[in-house]
Amino acid sequence: MNFDSISEEFQTGKTYLNNASVSVMPKTSIEKMKQFLIDYSEMGPDSPESEIFIKKLWEKTRTSIAKVVKCNPDEIIITQSVTDGINNVANGMKFEDNSNIVIRGGEHEHHANYFPWLKLEKKIDVRSLPINENGEFLNSDLRKLLDKKTKLVALSHGLYNSGLILPVKEIGKELQKENIPYFLDTAQTVGCIGEFDFADTGCDFMSFNGSKWLCGPMGTGIFYCKRESSDLLEPLNIGGESAETNKDGNLSYKELPDRFQTGFRNYVGLAGMESSVTFLQNLGWNNIRNHIINLSNLFIDEIGKIPESKVFGPENESDRTSIVSFEIKKNDPEKIVSKLAEKGIIIAKREIYEKPILRISPHIYNTKEEILNLVEELKKL
Repeated sequence: MNFDSISEEFQTGKTYLNNASVSVMPKTSIEKMKQFLIDYSEMGPDSPESEIFIKKLWEKTRTSIAKVVKCNPDEIIITQSVTDGINNVANGMKFEDNSNIVIRGGEHEHHANYFPWLKLEKKIDVRSLPINENGEFLNSDLRKLLDKKTKLVALSHGLYNSGLILPVKEIGKELQKENIPYFLDTAQTVGCIGEFDFADTGCDFMSFNGSKWLCGPMGTGIFYCKRESSDLLEPLNIGGESAETNKDGNLSYKELPDRFQTGFRNYVGLAGMESSVTFLQNLGWNNIRNHIINLSNLFIDEIGKIPESKVFGPENESDRTSIVSFEIKKNDPEKIVSKLAEKGIIIAKREIYEKPILRISPHIYNTKEEILNLVEELKKL
């Protein structure tokens, strides 16, 4: 599928290649947000009409997201970030003092999926898997860390620095045999790895956001909670939306998704996220994957012609997202980011362990010409 005409829907005036951080929104979603604000104001924000309007928006958004990850709409809780979902689990699970959790090489992990688990070291055993430079680990090493006191395994599906995609379905099958709950940070995979049955990973909980690969607005996130696993968590917040009292005055939580859905008011964000998800869904997730991985492969091939360059991450395209991390030896990554920004090319500086590296992450509106131009600018350094 040719996406050349798509770039007009995402005009930025720049070559934007930092989609693994935040993506550009399509014009149609920006217009949907604008129209929402007009409609919501005209009908009266707290009127019977607006109540029905918002209820339909909730349902439409949950249904759209559920189609992407292949789950039930009532298992979708809208948050404001990936971090919100992670903290729902890290701070909501009931841990005994002698229990443990297993995480993947913490210092190689994104802080959002490391610090909430690290904080638990004050009361439980936090076990970190040994990994290689790409972030991979051996299943045998995972099995060695599991025991009857293991209450959770928390992993990232796709890595923000090396682009590695972990074999989460295979890992999930092993954990289900041991009846061990499973959390996945899918911020770097939902929307960019093609058709994928995320619920089939066996994970109990999953967190991602609307503003990366789903091209939604900032301040929108999604927390997936498997229906059967909701009782494993104590909600962090409580309010009229999430709880109720019976005739005896006893307090109880409502069913999913209301159980975790307290105080959310970013309705205009819902409108924008739902619009973007529908826009991408119509393009086809596999078409999106093919386009962006081809751009990544082109970049890898072309930068390989620069003698001072080195690319990090898996060689096999099926093992990685469209993220490409690299370095130009003897050049400061931060200075390269600044020089390229002056030329209207936006890439990111990140880290693999403590090593600073450069990262590009193309999306559907990026073109071959932009990739080739980036390489030409890197040759001039």
